[in-house]
Amino acid sequence: MLPLSEWPLADRRKLVGVFTDIDDTLTTEGAITGDALDALHQLKHAGLRVVAITGRPVGWSEPFASAWPVDAIVAENGAVALVKTPQGSLSKSYQQDAPMRAANFARMQQVLRRIEQEIPGTARSTDSPGRETDIAIDHSEFASLDESSIDAVVRLMRAEGMHATVSSIHVNGWYGEHDKLQGASWVARLLWQEPFDDSFARWAYVGDSTNDERMFAAVRDSIGVANIARFAPHLASLPRYVTQGERGAGFAEVAHLILQARGD
Repeated sequence: MLPLSEWPLADRRKLVGVFTDIDDTLTTEGAITGDALDALHQLKHAGLRVVAITGRPVGWSEPFASAWPVDAIVAENGAVALVKTPQGSLSKSYQQDAPMRAANFARMQQVLRRIEQEIPGTARSTDSPGRETDIAIDHSEFASLDESSIDAVVRLMRAEGMHATVSSIHVNGWYGEHDKLQGASWVARLLWQEPFDDSFARWAYVGDSTNDERMFAAVRDSIGVANIARFAPHLASLPRYVTQGERGAGFAEVAHLILQARGD
């Protein structure tokens, strides 16, 4: 990873938008920091597209999608998009139809019960009631699981045919072929009628953990906030750049350099 200060001016100038993770990227100790929120406002004011993409549930994401200066929040690792309408309300779009979501939900609840029964110390995340298309086990938000327990949760999810990934706070599992990268491409088509995967060179991505890895691999202007150091040993694909500051302060660094390049 290169220091963010080495991000070329020309690469920053051609950006049309920023995708960002939320937990421990925009937030610090569970809340968005003032500098990160100001950075979002400044990016939008400068005319950039801004989309947050998260493993958090759609129910948890709704108030932030309404209040924050973002075009959308893509929740549950790419499954659901909350898009702000011109009138200021939210529209909700899913990648799976209602019958598939219902069938998958029932299967996932069975897996969730297995995990809690079979792996000592595990518990579903406190935001689980807001989840529609995935399940989550808390490992670092209100609980503390060691690496072997986290690995056991991932193995059980995958043995049940689920996709599984680890964020900075949760282990997420779901049925379906979506993830953050596929969800980013989907929402770009939904909002701007252009496939994100055809315009990687015009977007930046900011993240902090292993569930950001596919975005790090695909987006040339990918950035890890400094607390990515915790997960770096587990990443096959690292972000190209890394900030000096952690969490929200790191995101603010990214926004500052983008705005500096635009003269805003």
